[in-house]
Amino acid sequence: MADVRALGGRVVANVEHVIVGKHDVVRLALVALICQGHILIEDVPGTGKTVLAKALARSLGCSFRRIQFTPDLLPSDVTGLSIYNQRTQEFEFRPGPIMAQVVLADEINRATPKTQSALLECMEERQATIDGKTYAMPSPFLVLATQNPIEYEGTFALPEAQLDRFMLRLRLGYPSPSEEIVVMDQQKRVHPLGEIGEVVSVEELLAMQATVREMYVDPVVADYIVRLTSATRTHADVQLGASPRGSLALYRAAQAMAALEGRDYAIPDDVKTLAEPALAHRIIVKTAATLRDVDGRQVIRELLETVPVEMGAAERPRVRPA
Repeated sequence: MADVRALGGRVVANVEHVIVGKHDVVRLALVALICQGHILIEDVPGTGKTVLAKALARSLGCSFRRIQFTPDLLPSDVTGLSIYNQRTQEFEFRPGPIMAQVVLADEINRATPKTQSALLECMEERQATIDGKTYAMPSPFLVLATQNPIEYEGTFALPEAQLDRFMLRLRLGYPSPSEEIVVMDQQKRVHPLGEIGEVVSVEELLAMQATVREMYVDPVVADYIVRLTSATRTHADVQLGASPRGSLALYRAAQAMAALEGRDYAIPDDVKTLAEPALAHRIIVKTAATLRDVDGRQVIRELLETVPVEMGAAERPRVRPA
């Protein structure tokens, strides 16, 4: 646990050289990374979405590729394709940019749903089937996607199946006036992104991911996660609630949060901190509710106030089963 906390602190400090005043967002991004989850960073243009994704990738000793999503991007441009070699008279597979350990899918909602769907198998099953042959993704495999809000022109809403494959959805928001002054000062001559480098190796990242899987989650905490997720499915304003994949994402994220805090067990406060970024993007709100400006985040906040933690949810772990 101490190693995870120390290594995590190293990554957060490195990223904060370029991302000013967003400590909680950077920590949440790290939570997803160390429990093998994909991240969707959503906000208006110019708030640092791509910079955050690049800074995270540069902090890790992983292979990195960037895909700039545009309306004319084809699925084969993402996954790769087989090309006939006249010299050998055989088809040769040319891997696409998705075959990297850390993939930045920049402005993912500017591509058509057909191209977006090319990521479905890669993100969930960590493999790609091309021309009838299956290719495994490298390990670790992380997708950091950025998108602009769908009400902006030239964007396409992400399919529900793809949204569900992102462990966390994060929002950066505008900086405060004092933070914006710091950003301008930092970039007066050169961008600080070029000055940061690797602080965690691939082996250390894999070790962190393995450690997080061993974090203890009390049955009372697991029950609280399930009741929160189930409540999204019966809420009066919700058309489609969070899936069981959402419950698992919240469970894994709580384990990672516990490890970053230096604990070997998860507590209900971990779940409460992570519920909105882990579940809100998986909820489809009814049309009538959207007219009242109700969205998934508001639903989760309401459920956190109304769904109680069962009596006996201890702040310390129970005796583990033998």
